[in-house]
Amino acid sequence: MEQDMSVEIQGHCDEKFASVKDAFAKNFEDKLDTGASVAITVDGENVVDLWAGDLVDAGDEKWSEDTIVNVWSTTKTMAATVMLMLADRGLLDFNEKVATYWPEFAQQGKENIEVRHIMSHSAGLSSLEEPIVFADFCDHQRIVDLLAAQAPWWEPGTQSGYHAITQGHLQNEIVRRIIGKTLGTFFREEIAEPLGADFHIGTPASCYPRIGVLSPPEAGLDIGLDPHSVMAKTLTNPALDALAPRADAWRQAEIPAANGHGNARSVARIHSAIACGGEVDGVRLMSEEGCRKIFDVQTDGEDLVLGMPVRFGMGFGINSEHQPIGPNKNVCSWGGWGGSLSVIDMDAKMSFAYVMNRMMAGTTGDMRAANLLMPAYGVLA
Repeated sequence: MEQDMSVEIQGHCDEKFASVKDAFAKNFEDKLDTGASVAITVDGENVVDLWAGDLVDAGDEKWSEDTIVNVWSTTKTMAATVMLMLADRGLLDFNEKVATYWPEFAQQGKENIEVRHIMSHSAGLSSLEEPIVFADFCDHQRIVDLLAAQAPWWEPGTQSGYHAITQGHLQNEIVRRIIGKTLGTFFREEIAEPLGADFHIGTPASCYPRIGVLSPPEAGLDIGLDPHSVMAKTLTNPALDALAPRADAWRQAEIPAANGHGNARSVARIHSAIACGGEVDGVRLMSEEGCRKIFDVQTDGEDLVLGMPVRFGMGFGINSEHQPIGPNKNVCSWGGWGGSLSVIDMDAKMSFAYVMNRMMAGTTGDMRAANLLMPAYGVLA
């Protein structure tokens, strides 16, 4: 589809960040985006909140102020925030064995796996041995029962192997065992609603008319893999399905690693609390010390699934020489399949988010988000 080079950029942008708005417009001019939003907060203040383009590829309806989309693994940052809050309240210990909270988990040599291993994708459970179809991910109980009965694929804690979908089910079950409610429910009650953030893990039908439809990437993630590798076993059982977010069952389920629906404004709003040390606009999610647990390095090296070096802290990727995110030390981030990206910079008290409906190949972001983040840092410098 040919993009309209005169696409109208909507929303608010502080004049200091005009370069970000220009870069956002250029993404459309260069035919990289169909519909998208970008938001930046500094010291809790919303300095950029822009959206543009179409709700659906080859459609007439425009992306609007309240458009939301499935952001895939950017959802993991929301699940991590829940886990950090529970730890800050003393309800969860990252160094405790998972089986302390979930006794059935201690099967097949998993009795010593700690919560921090799940937070850092190093638990050895990056996918399932049992053949499944993608729709099975909507059945939380089936997935956690299979994970509890499965042996880890490598020695837990020694190396990361991206738990692309399973991380969220594992976290959700731990949360459910501790507080008696699901991760998505806690997220809604304790994070999204107090902050007025339009982000959902388990999206109600009332939101459906404003969901932007994702267009799949041209290439899959499972091309040319060694079928016996952890990478192949993770990415092919089952193969990721870019059309899944169009199904009601996917939207309604709680899949905290992959099916969160929101826009850049809501992502940046939630992360602004962490960027500001745990509190924004009088809403405190956790202590500053609780926020800084993000930067406790858990693994640092080649990821068995992503095939690239990653430094994982507690639930986030963190700044490193092999994956530089920003110029400051205390910067963390994660992105979603197809291109969405979130960045939290505690030194600059900045949160950044980019969300779109045209998916590109890759799981860790692409140049569209980088095109926006770089001028933002130029302003902050």
